[in-house]
Amino acid sequence: MKRRLITFDWAIKRILRDKANFDILEGFLSELLHEDITIVDILESESNKDSRFDKSSKVDLLAKDSAGTLILVEVQYEKELDFFHRILHGSSRLITQYLKEGDLYGSVKKVVTVSIVYFELGIGEDYLYQGTTQFKGVHKKDILRLTKAQQKLFGLNAIEEIFPENYIIRTGKFDEHGEMEDLFDEWVYFLKTGEIKDVFSAKSIISAKKRLDVLSLDEEERMAYDAYIENLRYERSLVESALFEGMEKGMEKGMEKGVEAGKIEDAKNMLEDGLTPQKVMRYTGLSAEKIEELQRSLKSE
Repeated sequence: MKRRLITFDWAIKRILRDKANFDILEGFLSELLHEDITIVDILESESNKDSRFDKSSKVDLLAKDSAGTLILVEVQYEKELDFFHRILHGSSRLITQYLKEGDLYGSVKKVVTVSIVYFELGIGEDYLYQGTTQFKGVHKKDILRLTKAQQKLFGLNAIEEIFPENYIIRTGKFDEHGEMEDLFDEWVYFLKTGEIKDVFSAKSIISAKKRLDVLSLDEEERMAYDAYIENLRYERSLVESALFEGMEKGMEKGMEKGVEAGKIEDAKNMLEDGLTPQKVMRYTGLSAEKIEELQRSLKSE
């Protein structure tokens, strides 16, 4: 029997903020970024101050690693057409929020955003996207690089290491039945299915399986978690219902327009065949004004 695991968004709300569980987040980020990440603190940003306690389907967690990099992990269920703008706003806000007055520009913190989305975001076939900033020559097509002095001063190798780095995980595009490309796929498998297999070997993923077991929650926490999941289902149901109703109304309007177009075409044919306007009105149900308009149209053709 499969054990029921806590969803990653709930873990972000409650469990991963506890220092004792930093290793779970460290494992997830280490496999994503292909380097060992050590979380030293969970910080407060304007966007996540209330996310630990609210019932929203979008949650985030802001961490700082041992290198001082700010890492914003966000989970989003409902579709937002301006989500890319939101990523830009979030990273820009972090840069300004953690740059103290009087600090030199070289003190700007490196920002990494990780967006886990459960809706169709953009057009693309992959489930994992990375966005960085490079400066490419318009004419020579070369990539602008740091000087040796800049590398030494800032401890960086490339210009893109200065700018925000953005990752988007589109869970819906992940094939949970296919082969794993790398160890990070084991984490994506968990994000999509809520299951962690015993054979998985990604960093800290087995620890996550043990500590994210719903049965490990105390009664109060389990009730809060069940209420959160129920609220999430309710929110998604409302969105789906609104979309369905919108489609139905659109179809009804489309059918009405189709019927109206058919009546107009029939009326034109009747008028061309010499039927009187009165008979055309009776057969089609169109108004006298519409029949007159059609007559004028036919005369001008």
